[in-house]
Amino acid sequence: MPARFEKTGFWVWVTAVVFYPIAALGKNKWTGAEQIHREGGILLVMNHISHLDPPVDAVFVHRNGRVPRFLAKASLFKVPLFKYMIRGAGSIPVYRQSVGAADSLVAAREALQDGKLVVIYPEGTITKDPTGWPMRARTGVARLAMDCLEHDVPVLTAARWGTLDIFNAYTRKFRPFPRKKISIDVSPPVDLSEFRGRTVNNEVLREVTDFLMVRVRDQLAKLRGEPAPTDFFVPSRAKKKPAAESDADG
Repeated sequence: MPARFEKTGFWVWVTAVVFYPIAALGKNKWTGAEQIHREGGILLVMNHISHLDPPVDAVFVHRNGRVPRFLAKASLFKVPLFKYMIRGAGSIPVYRQSVGAADSLVAAREALQDGKLVVIYPEGTITKDPTGWPMRARTGVARLAMDCLEHDVPVLTAARWGTLDIFNAYTRKFRPFPRKKISIDVSPPVDLSEFRGRTVNNEVLREVTDFLMVRVRDQLAKLRGEPAPTDFFVPSRAKKKPAAESDADG
């Protein structure tokens, strides 16, 4: 019996037409893709290193039979044409520091419980660590993960490496040639049972967030073939030139 693919629409098709050539800039190597089941809700937690990440990750998910729903900055939903693409593909706007700030998490929960695949970059923007390691993440991912735990929705962590070699937000250099390898590694469902039944407060949210991001960091270390730092990068503690903000949010 042929594998079933999630139904798509016009704007998903348009987005694919735009994103597939971008993803083709790299030579893709995927491990753990079988964890992307063709049906049912999935929360996919990923690191964020380049402006190329969303199209690369979208194509990865799409090639595995699913339509990714990204948590994306609300400002992108005002960009001519692009707003129709991302809204039509099911992306979820994130409103920061406003009365609607919690609406994105509500929409993401509804999408997950409705059997959709949601992609989140918990750092909220491209990492500001010049060496590309994850920085300290926001706790929105933990709120979603705890809700997934309650409703038996799988949470997968994934690391991606290689997009930074094509486009670097720090140097602003675009180097598509020669083609670079882009690697994505997806974990089996994360066991969050140790957090079941615990009161969801700031302490627990931070603990769950770091628990997930340590997994992402360890997967990234494997892709990079080098040891990971022991601490997460905190921009406010480092006098670094900030990277440009990303197209996606967490």
